[in-house]
Amino acid sequence: MTKAPVLLSYFAFVLVGLSAGVGGVLIPAQIADYGVDETTIGLTFFTTSAGFMAAGASTGALVHRIGVRSVLVLGGAAFALAALSMAARPPFAGLVAVQLLAGYGCGLLESVLNVYLAELPGATTLLNRLHAFFGLGALLGPLLAAWLLQTQAWTAVWLVLGLLAVPLTVAFLVAYPRTAAEPAAGPGEQPRRGTLAEAVRSPAVVFASIFLSVYVGLEIGVGTWAFTFLVSVHAVGTLAAGYTVSGYWFGLTLGRFVISPAATRLGLTPATMATACLAGVTASTALIWAAPAAPVATAGFLLLGFCLAPLFPTAMAVVPEVVEPRLVATAIGVMNGVSVLGGSGLPWLAGWLAQHVGIRTLMPFALVLSLVQLAVWRLMLARAGAATARPAPAEEAP
Repeated sequence: MTKAPVLLSYFAFVLVGLSAGVGGVLIPAQIADYGVDETTIGLTFFTTSAGFMAAGASTGALVHRIGVRSVLVLGGAAFALAALSMAARPPFAGLVAVQLLAGYGCGLLESVLNVYLAELPGATTLLNRLHAFFGLGALLGPLLAAWLLQTQAWTAVWLVLGLLAVPLTVAFLVAYPRTAAEPAAGPGEQPRRGTLAEAVRSPAVVFASIFLSVYVGLEIGVGTWAFTFLVSVHAVGTLAAGYTVSGYWFGLTLGRFVISPAATRLGLTPATMATACLAGVTASTALIWAAPAAPVATAGFLLLGFCLAPLFPTAMAVVPEVVEPRLVATAIGVMNGVSVLGGSGLPWLAGWLAQHVGIRTLMPFALVLSLVQLAVWRLMLARAGAATARPAPAEEAP
């Protein structure tokens, strides 16, 4: 009964990945179309992030109030409406405003699908696959946008994404089970749903949110600046540097498909698997920093992407182990929403350091972030106690 919803969630994450992947390719066309500069077009990043954070903050309340299926329909409809609005080429102010709706729709889809899969058997493997399909979409997005831009305006890309979102939204309505809204508490009773205030007061949620914020900042920061690092520090040609960055993202996608199943077969707990990967991240960043030649640095970037792969989905998977059941949906929404802060702020800081000190600061900066990740992960596991140390479920993921 869960196979169709799980497969549908994978398709949804491919679509979300596509929307993330097309953005950078479309920017030059949007700048030319609207006659604005890079700083002005950057306003769309802020509104998208604001919508994404709002989705994370509201996920728990919405799931408890109207159920998973209804929230997915809401998220899919918001994304479809935003995409089709952009396909109609709104005025620039409208483009900036509609990104709020696009970010909210994507944020709801990401948060709620993480919630849904986190509570299924074999959650760690399921969530790693889910995020691998995001990576697949992010890899295909630039190719789709570049192909369409050869003959069409940038709005055609959003038309395709909007048209894909419409049947997806209908499929959510058909494939996902109906869940009843939680009844209101009676007189003198405490509400059973997990509130946002309770979630943000939970040490486990705070540590997990910090962990994901640092993780996303490290992942995007390295992915953004690795090309410049290779060209400037190791005198790598632009084509080879581009292939290396693609290899970094491919390693991230591949790792999400293979590491969790391999760890399950070896009898490793999700916590042990993540700790080993965090050690691999630290070793990879140190290797790239100390690399005497370009081939060593290239190998380090491929290994870094592979080791980073399972960290985000595994952090989501252990949430039911570290918070009360009624707080799971709210906690995952908060974690997903807060992660965008690291994804925007830390790559900017890496760029600021590169501009004022030099691009050689990239890998020492990444090494510091990897050590912070490892320390926060240990604190999170300490809060969880023995709960996260129990073996992974024997049953196969759907």
